[in-house]
Amino acid sequence: MTVHAMRRKDRALPDEAARELLRKGEYGFLATVGADGLPYGVPLSYVLLGDGLYFHSAMEGRKIDNLACCPQVSFTVVGQTRPVYVKNFTTWYESVMAFGTVEKVTDDDEKFRALYALAFKYLPEHMDKAEGDIRHSFARTAVYRLRIESLTGKAKWPRAS
Repeated sequence: MTVHAMRRKDRALPDEAARELLRKGEYGFLATVGADGLPYGVPLSYVLLGDGLYFHSAMEGRKIDNLACCPQVSFTVVGQTRPVYVKNFTTWYESVMAFGTVEKVTDDDEKFRALYALAFKYLPEHMDKAEGDIRHSFARTAVYRLRIESLTGKAKWPRAS
């Protein structure tokens, strides 16, 4: 996978900071391309486990069709942002983009771990119900893993004086 160099290298986040932003991000946008060549971006809840970014899905739909056609994707998370006026209009921000290949998770143990991790990330106060709910919808829920091949983070914050 060819990834272009970042134009504003002064705004690049170190690898660990980019990974941390990906880990703590609330939602991300998965960008795919379909057989018709049209781009498709969809917001997703997700969880980062090791080098894999996991998300759940229905068993069919445009996203699934696109992934079957072209499993190479990008995934973008935007962290904190703040529009400001400092000599001109600008925005303080942080973001991270992951590039890689998506695969459907077929191993039931890995699928369960991903769904459990998603439940813990978004609703840790309800983990007493997680296993039962996961098992109830397990057969009709698909889980996908994005194998991260490249990760770039970028931020613009005020400089300390």
